[in-house]
Amino acid sequence: MKEKYINPFTDFGFKKLFGEESNKDLLIDFLNELLKNESPITELTFLKTENLGASEADRKAVFDLYCQNSKGEKFIVELQKAKQKFFKDRSIYYSTFAIQEQAQKGDWNYELQAVYTVSIMDFEFEDLKKNDQKLRHDVRLMEIESKKVFYDKLRFVYLEMPKFTKTIDQLENHYEKWLFLLRNLSNLDAIPEKLREKIFLKLFEVAEIAKYNEKEQRAYQDSLKYYRDLKNAMDTVFEEGFSQGEVKGKLEGKLEGKLEGLLEGIQKVAKNMKMNGFDLASISQITGLDISEIENL
Repeated sequence: MKEKYINPFTDFGFKKLFGEESNKDLLIDFLNELLKNESPITELTFLKTENLGASEADRKAVFDLYCQNSKGEKFIVELQKAKQKFFKDRSIYYSTFAIQEQAQKGDWNYELQAVYTVSIMDFEFEDLKKNDQKLRHDVRLMEIESKKVFYDKLRFVYLEMPKFTKTIDQLENHYEKWLFLLRNLSNLDAIPEKLREKIFLKLFEVAEIAKYNEKEQRAYQDSLKYYRDLKNAMDTVFEEGFSQGEVKGKLEGKLEGKLEGLLEGIQKVAKNMKMNGFDLASISQITGLDISEIENL
């Protein structure tokens, strides 16, 4: 059965729901739910993502929006669809552009507007405890001894979406309804009664594939194919790579065995990605292998 609604984790789906001027109220509602303790956002202006300094390889695995509210506060909203080496480092790096561009010529007292980075992740952090089911991570600079926020103008919110498993009947509030839709929109074939709120009715209307023209439908299908190909490739990296490493490590009783098996799994996936038309820069960015090494596979 064909999907009725778009997948928000595709480039087309993410930009359709959150990145168009006519649908800006969807993004505002989502951010207000996510950042409830902050001043409500009443208006957003989209800014050029080129200001974030992202490489072409980043664009293959990450979709992001860059905007500011009426107070000049910056919001980086990104959807990360595949595991990526140094993902946390990259999100911190992105935020520095939103900070540095606030510099003013001449006399300036260095007062900054807040910068918020929201990462919607279609995977789980690898460096967390295995049984950690916490899906939301709210990060700020903290004074270690007192455990109090040291600086409140730099905030990162990470959402590990695979950990959200609530059913429609278990949803308790507006925030959870948003998470449910991000996780399950493309699997729905009708609007659940519990989601018949004005903002969500608009989302369903925007997300209905049958309403798109031929060009939009083709663009969505291309975007969906790329999402599936990349996700399958990365799942193979982390499943085959780690499983091979674990088996070799047990047989040899050495850490080197695990690392060797992991590398073999990553090289195998990089080779498959190259055969399927992925560009070398993207393969390098996602797998961590040097371009020269990928060329020789």
